[in-house]
Amino acid sequence: LNVRPELRSRLKTPEVMTTDRGVPIHEYRDAAGNSVSRLTAPLGPITIGADFLMEASDDPDPDIRDLPQHAVEDLPDETLVYLLGSRYVETSKLTEMAWAQFGQTPEGGQRVQAILDYTHNRIAFGYPHAFTERTAFTGHEDQRGVCRDFAHLAVALCRCMNIPARYCTGYLGDIGVPVADSPMDFSAWLEVFLDGAWRTCDARHNSPRVARVLQCWGRDAADVAITTTFGWADLVGFDVIAEQV
Repeated sequence: LNVRPELRSRLKTPEVMTTDRGVPIHEYRDAAGNSVSRLTAPLGPITIGADFLMEASDDPDPDIRDLPQHAVEDLPDETLVYLLGSRYVETSKLTEMAWAQFGQTPEGGQRVQAILDYTHNRIAFGYPHAFTERTAFTGHEDQRGVCRDFAHLAVALCRCMNIPARYCTGYLGDIGVPVADSPMDFSAWLEVFLDGAWRTCDARHNSPRVARVLQCWGRDAADVAITTTFGWADLVGFDVIAEQV
């Protein structure tokens, strides 16, 4: 529920996590530098929450179309892991299709935009389509899903084309756009490494948005799950509120 450590300077109130059972919460940083909260839940129901106010950026997502792509041999070492396949991103199953579909597109940002356009048009969004075991490949075949499925497919196709891509999750309120009539949720998007920096992209919306609040990034959703449990646990309620004040 916490934001990326780099964003904490924008917090106007502390982002303290709490429980209704008085359970101690320990925070640590994972291998990607994300803030992770760890606790031992007692038997029975428990409510975990966080509430904070922060200054989000009103700069829209960047226009990537004119940004150059790096040759693989010129990529920084730390980006190479984001070229590899992972649990939900099976590059081996999509590489042949990716090169057939995008091999003739201009390298760099134009190729990424072609991937975003393809993903946006390939998958039909709907909350009833959510399925925890859906991968980039099965999302491509099912042609339906939620925001994480859009992100997984776009990440996979970028990696197939030797463009480092990482999965991102965070808060994205309906700011500067019509308010959706469905309950709020966390949002998934991606970042691609172009012209020496990570650039925000969004295959689901496929249009610039403002006020993203990044929680964490990783290879795919398995790295940045909202909760990871070691033992039996049922999720019986879930509320996300991200509003402009």
